Order: sequence, then C-alpha cells, then structure tokens
Amino acid sequence: MSHLLDIFSRKRQETPIKTIIVDNRELNSLVPIELRKRGFRIEFKQLTVADYLINNIAIERKTIADFKASIISKRIIDQLQELKQYPQHLIIIEGNDSEMYGGNLHENAVRGMLLTIAIEFQVPIIHTVSEKDTAKYLAVLASKKQKVEQPIRASKVFLTDKEQIQFILEGFPGIGPASVKKLIEKFKSLKNIANASKEDLQKIIGKKSEIFYKIINRINQDVKQTTNQRQ
Repeated sequence: MSHLLDIFSRKRQETPIKTIIVDNRELNSLVPIELRKRGFRIEFKQLTVADYLINNIAIERKTIADFKASIISKRIIDQLQELKQYPQHLIIIEGNDSEMYGGNLHENAVRGMLLTIAIEFQVPIIHTVSEKDTAKYLAVLASKKQKVEQPIRASKVFLTDKEQIQFILEGFPGIGPASVKKLIEKFKSLKNIANASKEDLQKIIGKKSEIFYKIINRINQDVKQTTNQRQ
C-alpha cells in the first residue's frame, strides 16, 4: 500500500508547475497574485519588452487610463513595434468600456489608435474588465498546449523621427499614407503639424482637415491639461 502511495506521490511531484515571467513593474498589480492562486509560479524580471511572457508569447497589459496616456505621450507606437519582435504577441486593455471614451482624450483619437493597432500593426487586442479577469485570460493562455518557439533577444526599437511621425499620423481616421506624406513634406515635424492652422491643413489634405484639426486641437488641450496637473 505504501509502495502505491509512493508511486502516486512521485507522479504528482513530476508534474511541472508552469512559470509565468512578469515584469517588475507589475509588482503592485493584483494579476500576479491571482495567477499564483491558480497554481502558477511567478518569476519577476526586468523585461525590456512586454509585461508578461507566457510560452514566449509577449503580452502588454494596459489599464484604460494607461492606454489613453500612452496615446497622448506617443509611447504606444514604440511599445507596439517592440512587441512585434516576438512571433506571438497581444495587448490586453483592462477596464470598463464606459471609461474608454470621453474624458481628456477625444474618442476618435482612441478609435483611431485601436484601428491602427488591429490593422496597421496587426496586434490582437483583448479587452478585460478587471485585474482578476486579466489573470483568468492569462491562466487559460498558460494552460494551453502550444509549440514553444525559441526565445528571442528582444530590445527597444528606435524609429527615425520620420517613421515616428508617420506611425502617429496614420492612426488618425481617414489619414492614409498619401496624406501623411504630404503633411510631412510641408510641415517637416509633428510639432509644426500640430500647430498648423485649419486653413493650412486644408490646403494640403482638403476635406480631411476638418476632423484632423479637431482631434489635433483636442489632443493639444489634453497635453496642456495633463502637464498642468503634473506641475
């Protein structure tokens, strides 16, 4: 009898506990705590790219507030480029849908960026309602049997000024590569484009200037408001 118990005991011990690698910035998040409750081993590291690594799948987690702030600061573009260094990747946007639109950022800027992520960058987006819900998604992902690809050495991606401007502008509704090219040729920098008058924009991109100017103007106001709040 004791021999049989010993066999079953060894089998349980041989069952590997799956490890999820978590960036140090997630130390204050409830997500790793929830994952531990579900039996996963959490290994905190200083990740260059992404917040979670599961079977070499890179996952960037953002609350809605962080997502909107990253649009204003433009850092979302760099993060998406970095995320795509992994063959498999996704972004999780966490929070209630009611928080997504309105507030300090124009709703069309949010929609434009969501479309850019899905179409231009082809990065899957998962919406979750809470940290607990996020942990459930990550637990399901970690439990799936997948072919684990060889690890890569991910690094920060540094785009040229022109490429950064191009990625940002193409995130606006109705602004395609042709319009972006005209704007860059005329104004040279993102700052000059942001400060351009409605009349000057209309000369370059025609009817598209109406909505473009409204969004740019709203973003300028949001940035000023955010700067004043931090001071």
